[in-house]
Amino acid sequence: MLSRSNYSAWAIKMRVFMQAQGVWEAVEPRTANIVVEVKKYKLALAAIYQGIPEDLLLSLSEKKTAKEAWDDLKVMFLGADRVKTARIQTLKVEFESLNMKESEGVDEFSAKISNIVSSLCALGYTVNESYVVKKMLRAVSTKFL
Repeated sequence: MLSRSNYSAWAIKMRVFMQAQGVWEAVEPRTANIVVEVKKYKLALAAIYQGIPEDLLLSLSEKKTAKEAWDDLKVMFLGADRVKTARIQTLKVEFESLNMKESEGVDEFSAKISNIVSSLCALGYTVNESYVVKKMLRAVSTKFL
């Protein structure tokens, strides 16, 4: 179920669910001129409706297609382009300033890094894996090196 804090994970699960059901093309067609059956549109919209709370359902009830509903949810939770760009910038600064505390374990610190990187990826920003590894090595406490 979608909540205020789990949009990225929810979107991944819903995409995989709809791909498994064969209705993802109703949300994100592979090509611009692909024709999707009406039944697939309805199934995709039903899948989205099943995964959201009632308050969001009421605000999306006027949407005619699954793509419209999906795009509206994306804007609600990730924001418009300017907000998205600002979030990416904030996360990049947070990533750069992140340092491991003495009392922190490697697993705990790597989870923090992973969360920031996942958030950046969810916003459409590509993070190079070698860059993340270098950051981890720079920021890790000397007792672990």
